[in-house]
Amino acid sequence: MRYKLLGKSGLRVSELALGTMTFGEDWGWGASKEESRKIFDAYVDAGGNFIDTANRYTNGTSEKFVGEFIASDRGRFVLATKYTLFTQHGDPNAAGNQRKNLVQSLEASLKRLNTDYIDLYWVHAWDFVTPVEEVMRALDDMVRAGKILYVGVSDTPAWIVSRANMLAELRGWTPFVGLQIRYSLIDRAVERDLLPMARALDIAVTPWGALGTGILSGKYNREGGSGRVSTWAPIDPRKLAIAEEVIKIAGEIGRTPSQVALSWVRQQPGVIIPILGAKTLPQVQDNLACVDFKLSDEHLQHLDDVSQIELGFPHDFLAEDGVRDLVFAGTYAQLDNHRR
Repeated sequence: MRYKLLGKSGLRVSELALGTMTFGEDWGWGASKEESRKIFDAYVDAGGNFIDTANRYTNGTSEKFVGEFIASDRGRFVLATKYTLFTQHGDPNAAGNQRKNLVQSLEASLKRLNTDYIDLYWVHAWDFVTPVEEVMRALDDMVRAGKILYVGVSDTPAWIVSRANMLAELRGWTPFVGLQIRYSLIDRAVERDLLPMARALDIAVTPWGALGTGILSGKYNREGGSGRVSTWAPIDPRKLAIAEEVIKIAGEIGRTPSQVALSWVRQQPGVIIPILGAKTLPQVQDNLACVDFKLSDEHLQHLDDVSQIELGFPHDFLAEDGVRDLVFAGTYAQLDNHRR
């Protein structure tokens, strides 16, 4: 496995991150401690060093397992966890982005993980009520206290992330160096604003859901498949059609559909570090093999074409020939734009 710089930082992380939301059986569908350990060991044996968890994952069991697994070589791992989601239902200050929840969530995570510091601390989701100044100053205070080293943000609009980083830059606070978002061939909405923002601001992107809740693994397209994620949720035919194209390419190149879907995400512009999520050892072994090859330009273009989305206003409007003629005085085609 190769390594990448985590956005605008000097931190080196492996080109795939290990997601541990499946570590623990508290929610009724995760992996046992024994199986979680096998998944972890397979990832580490492949050269992985970037472990992603959260205070809410399996009611804290995920953090406990991860803390135990990394204990013998803590310094080797880039440990990431998150705060925001509730830890006590019905308590308004046991959830959200505010300083109080940040501090109490961080202290609880440090105890469960049995460590003195977190390498990367994520804001798990934006709550739209806490002032951005409060969030960024509180995170910076934790960096200055030595309890966290870097900060990232997950599931948050692009305008908030860009405003937060500009505020941090102006005030000398710690900026976000990572952005965690949902991204796959069947969900490309982040290409409208979040991904262009990340490239412009040199923020590393760690996509989750790269297999589209398993749809892109091809299991719902197989003969006898129900075409449903559950008995009550039929799958959008467009998503199944995209999965079918993934299956075809996988057959052409001798890879699995999951590996093809992950490779498409990995090969997108910018610093892209997909998060692997697995409930079994064979699943993570299959996913890890996505780093062993690259999709051809032809295959990338074909997958782009079959999964294309409308960017909407103002993107599509500004890309119209007539508008470009007005903006560039008829010289757009003659402009060598290195930032395109």
